[in-house]
Amino acid sequence: MKYELIATSAMGLESLVAKEVRALGYECEVENSRITFKGDELAIARSNLWLRTADRVKIKAGEFKAFTFDELFEKTKMIPWEQFLPVDAEFPVSGKSQKSKLFSVSDCQAIVKKAIVERLRKHYKKTSWLEESGPLFKIEVALVKDVATLTIDTSGSGLHKRGYRVNQGEAPLKETLAAALVMLTNWTPERPFSDPFCGSGTIAIEAALIGQNIAPGFNREFISEQWGLIPQSIWNEARNEAEDMAKYDQPLDVTGSDIDHRMVTISQENAFEAGLGDLISFKQMRVQDFTTNKEYGVIASNPPYGERLGEKPAVEQMYREMGKVLLPLDTWSIYIMTSNEQFEQLFGKPATKKRKLFNGFIRTDFYQYWGKRPPREK
Repeated sequence: MKYELIATSAMGLESLVAKEVRALGYECEVENSRITFKGDELAIARSNLWLRTADRVKIKAGEFKAFTFDELFEKTKMIPWEQFLPVDAEFPVSGKSQKSKLFSVSDCQAIVKKAIVERLRKHYKKTSWLEESGPLFKIEVALVKDVATLTIDTSGSGLHKRGYRVNQGEAPLKETLAAALVMLTNWTPERPFSDPFCGSGTIAIEAALIGQNIAPGFNREFISEQWGLIPQSIWNEARNEAEDMAKYDQPLDVTGSDIDHRMVTISQENAFEAGLGDLISFKQMRVQDFTTNKEYGVIASNPPYGERLGEKPAVEQMYREMGKVLLPLDTWSIYIMTSNEQFEQLFGKPATKKRKLFNGFIRTDFYQYWGKRPPREK
């Protein structure tokens, strides 16, 4: 069966998610925070396994204009829910509303739930209440400018939950954003890669997964694996494909360092949990002590921003010292994400390019300093 699928994304990452969807072989359309494409059951399994920068993958059950509760009820009831939900499906309904006449989210949820129940009871010829003792289908009604979009989540936990994070620091970077930072650099697996503010190791781990072409969802489960809709053979096919495409013998030079020895220990634990413990080296070090005799490497990092009161002067001084250490590495490309608007002045050089990104709700810039191009191999 062909489904209309939506890969949701953080603001600013839409083009990356679209690029990933196209790389899987699916045409797509890009809107704010959502990438829409068509695919069968295998597409659902593959996109959950492979999308590094998407938040989750949903089936679009229906979309229509709704200005009244009656309209919401009748149009929801017209959707062929029996094509998705078995008679014993457990289906909680969540919701959100923006700039719409129907602004009471709890009422919208209750109406959608009632409409689906009526449709299923009629189809399955049930006179009594539906038991909801079977597999879980998370349904969402999202109203934006009076257009209701009804979706079924196929991922379960967000796709950033790769399953390797044993522990984390105070402000962990989402794995999806960390993967995006790596993908926005000019790094290739044969070049050195380093994160001098590694925290819990997320950027370095995502770089190693990308370097060996390991599907980010390979070691986790998805809510739709419990559905009769997608046979186990489909999931086996998708996982076998991921196994075949991984390049476990690709040598990598990926390193991470942090001033806090506890974070270095956490990074090592997370890397081992990801199956990459032997591939990434972590060590305790201040960024001011970063030295290397390697060439044409890439530094990608998410240093402290100095958002908290009293931290700013120390962070700004660190940016100055960082510039003195990193800028002389003229063959290296440097990529730094921070919300500090004075970063270029403090670092000591204007960026080659910068890109607006959101780290959670914090608006940041991704400052890009491109090093010399490596010589072409003869």
